[in-house]
Amino acid sequence: MYKISMMLAMAVLLLTGCTKDFKELNTNPNTTTDVLPSQMLAPALVNVLQYNLVRNRNFNNELMQVTVDMNDGEGRVFRYDFNNTWADYLYNNWYLQLTNFKDLYKFASDTTSADYSETYMAISLVCQSWIYSLLTDAYGDVPFTRSNLGRDSVVYEPQFNTQQEIYAGIFANLERANTLLTNAKNVDAASDPLFKGIASNWQKFSNSLYLRCLMRISGKQEVSQQAIAKFAEIVNNPSTYPIITTTAESAILRYTGVAPYANPLNVSVREQDFRAPGIASFFIDNLVAWSDPRLNISLGANGINRWGIAQSAEGFKGVPSGYLPGQGGVKKSYFLSNTSTTSMQTDPLAGMILNVAEVKFMLAEATVKGWISSTPAATYYNDGARASIQQWMPTWNNDIVVYLTNADMEWDDAATLDQKMEKIHLQKYYALFMTDLQQWFEYRRTGHPNLPKGPGLANGGVMPARFNYPVYVQSANPTNYKLAIAAQGPDVITTHVWWQKP
Repeated sequence: MYKISMMLAMAVLLLTGCTKDFKELNTNPNTTTDVLPSQMLAPALVNVLQYNLVRNRNFNNELMQVTVDMNDGEGRVFRYDFNNTWADYLYNNWYLQLTNFKDLYKFASDTTSADYSETYMAISLVCQSWIYSLLTDAYGDVPFTRSNLGRDSVVYEPQFNTQQEIYAGIFANLERANTLLTNAKNVDAASDPLFKGIASNWQKFSNSLYLRCLMRISGKQEVSQQAIAKFAEIVNNPSTYPIITTTAESAILRYTGVAPYANPLNVSVREQDFRAPGIASFFIDNLVAWSDPRLNISLGANGINRWGIAQSAEGFKGVPSGYLPGQGGVKKSYFLSNTSTTSMQTDPLAGMILNVAEVKFMLAEATVKGWISSTPAATYYNDGARASIQQWMPTWNNDIVVYLTNADMEWDDAATLDQKMEKIHLQKYYALFMTDLQQWFEYRRTGHPNLPKGPGLANGGVMPARFNYPVYVQSANPTNYKLAIAAQGPDVITTHVWWQKP
């Protein structure tokens, strides 16, 4: 009986409509009642970013020493200690929106319909690839080829695909998307809160996501040569594979403040909860040492800094992460809530998916590793650092080399590979601010930046390598769950996913 109930619950989950949390649209009773592709994209995008921002704030930021939710009780993420229920939220909701993106493809690919659109088909493939990459990087092996078939094919117990298989499927989808988007027609701007219907920007996002995914698996010996060769092919053929090159082309859902495009952190997080975590020492100490313009050190105690960080009586000070219970001291700096003039809780740029600074730092890493050679690594590194600042402060036009030199972060061609990687990924850490779980994923891939280890860390002081699977999966899909853990390893946070394994 319990198994049947869980299967029914999953079916309900898969049947949830794509217009969740949106106002009902008026329709002509004399025409089709099917949802149109132009009506499906925005709700799914907005919902995915809501989930991503929530877990960016209370999970990624705690693991990656952006914030410290100071508490001496058990289950504190900043101590690498969290219970199994953390797994459910993203797993359930990402799969929910995959159903909606798959429906978008189905309706857009109907050649007998007036709504047939290769552009919407491609957009669906890009968004599916994005979500599947998040799923597999967070959990490891997950349902892929047989996922989201509960409604149409009555598949309630989907098999799990290996991460290697999932990445191969993602690459196939992104290749298909690039083909569909070449010379594609633009779509209704009102339907697309990300790129206002501009097909060429979706193509640049698609190929930039392709680079991110190729880099993610590039350390695996069995696929590294193919991944590196494809990375180089994309970079060296911009007419075939255009990528993001400017902030304007970056994949950012820019919130207007008007529903449904209101910053989710302002909708789902109370003011007092938003400003409760302290800023971690690692995050803020670097910015202070660099006299970073996003912190606006020069403005003093009454200044407004771009990221809405409050000063303490001592100035911009953080809390050491991973401290022993009883030794945390007091909260000093913190992110201001929506009552402030400047606050990330209401910021229009919080809908971060993939920005140009991330692309530049990927190209810098690929250059120092010898994958590409057309442009010096220093150029990509400097461009990435500049774009990371100008993302938030468009009018900042200082000399980036002078800024980096004064911060003791200038590029050095004579440095070791490890030293170059540390500089790239320390700058990339700030470029990935507000971007779902990417800081965590990149740290697991590279071991950079070098995060200090507090004495109060659980899990043997080792960064968690994945989420566990939701508990209900064990009872709702027991056969495939057992096969997955037999192949991947125990269902615990210390088990490495495929691309992390030697």
